[in-house]
Amino acid sequence: MSRSRRRRTPDRPAVAVAAPPSGQTATRAARRRAREAPPRSNSSGRWLLVAGLFVILAAGAALLIRGFGSSGTATASAGPASTANVGGGAGPLTSLVRGTSLPTYDAATADAAVGQAIPTITGTDRTGNALAIRPGDGKAKILLFLTHWCSHCQAEVPRVQGWLNGGGSTGEVDLYAISTEADASRPNFPPEAWLDREGWTVPTVVDDANSSIAQAFGLSAFPYWVFVDADGTVAGRAAGELSIADIEGIVGRLAE
Repeated sequence: MSRSRRRRTPDRPAVAVAAPPSGQTATRAARRRAREAPPRSNSSGRWLLVAGLFVILAAGAALLIRGFGSSGTATASAGPASTANVGGGAGPLTSLVRGTSLPTYDAATADAAVGQAIPTITGTDRTGNALAIRPGDGKAKILLFLTHWCSHCQAEVPRVQGWLNGGGSTGEVDLYAISTEADASRPNFPPEAWLDREGWTVPTVVDDANSSIAQAFGLSAFPYWVFVDADGTVAGRAAGELSIADIEGIVGRLAE
């Protein structure tokens, strides 16, 4: 949002994120004023089982991932999910996103999006070819939202690509990226050139000028992650840099 996201606990440092603009009606000027939080430490993640939920504790990030036997409902709400069909009206949303939008992610509260079906994305990749992300295809997914001007995205992209280049894999879990919040006045523009320099091979959907995909998925900070079970529902979300150990743990959970 328009301020840095930090979830503080007595015994762990805050997660570093770069905050995008607040609300779906934020102006481009507000986007340019978005701030970034300082880097986080590189401690490894670990898994705990708490009240039927898998919890990843990753350098201060508490990420709830639905476990087997869970009801799939959050114990507290981060705010009511929108019930508007974002693909049914006029404007740029029509060609990009269809379905019920997710509530804005808030790391400080239980995630109300867990168990909700993700919207369908039908857009284009970085080369202009059609690319769709659909909840009903029977595949678990990891969606990584990036923007070219975020220093934490600039750290996350080579980390993930280096892992993939070294033989890392998400296996049966599909990995996608969404390039959003492009701004010609900020560093590494255009984003396609930045990702090309990094050798980015992850299939990437390009968001529109209104950041319609980011808004429909409840993005609140960069980098932003959405983890999707094979049934097309949200298993968990996170904001901030994740280590490769964190990613591998999440892949293992989604592949179960």
